[in-house]
Amino acid sequence: MSRPRRARGESSAPRPARRVLITGASRGLGLEFTRGYLERGDRVFAACRRPAAARALAALARAHPDRLTVVPLDVTDAASIRAAHAIVRRQLDGLDLLINNAGMYSTRGSADPSERLGGLRFEDALLLLRANAVGPLMVTQQFLDLLAAGRRRRVVAISSEYGSVSANTGGFPYYYAASKAALNMLMRSLAAEARSLGIVTALLDPGWVSTDMGGPDAPVTPARSVAGMMRVIDGLGARDSGRFLTWEGRAAPW
Repeated sequence: MSRPRRARGESSAPRPARRVLITGASRGLGLEFTRGYLERGDRVFAACRRPAAARALAALARAHPDRLTVVPLDVTDAASIRAAHAIVRRQLDGLDLLINNAGMYSTRGSADPSERLGGLRFEDALLLLRANAVGPLMVTQQFLDLLAAGRRRRVVAISSEYGSVSANTGGFPYYYAASKAALNMLMRSLAAEARSLGIVTALLDPGWVSTDMGGPDAPVTPARSVAGMMRVIDGLGARDSGRFLTWEGRAAPW
């Protein structure tokens, strides 16, 4: 595993608490990111579509009432994104880290995708593109004012090996793979503009993780994947802006 690199000019002194927004935080990687940053002492805003049903997130909020705020957010809905921004803005004057984690594997949730040539539908493809690619871009755009006022500003989008065009030699799920490839392109485009605001934008492949989406046979636990990604995030510097990296810090194939 590669060591995280210290950004140029970064001090070895203890860092101040980060202000972090995590989307898709009710389960899986998002929930593990929430736990991880709380354990570090950071101020966390955990966003999810249905907070009332997010029991594990509610338990964390009870345990950390001063440092965790659960925020309703549907990344496919513009009004929901604006409302989430208003909630965070009332409590913060700057945001240091945005983790765009929310997404979906298929129109059947975490079940295997059912799309087959001959049965492909516009509405299913567009739903995944909206949730997995356009939604993270719209969330980032909405929170640009807070990110611009943050410290060591970082925007991270959780992509996938399935987002690699060069790795697709057959068998990738049509809509999910296309949506992650689109996410990669959108974040790559964003990186150039965000750089002018001092914001570093990167894409991370979390590996094959034993979440509801990854299934029980996946070799990497959520805790291990997230711990690796947090180390990668810690080491991100300006030269990493727009890169696609694995959870272990290696360059992922485009």
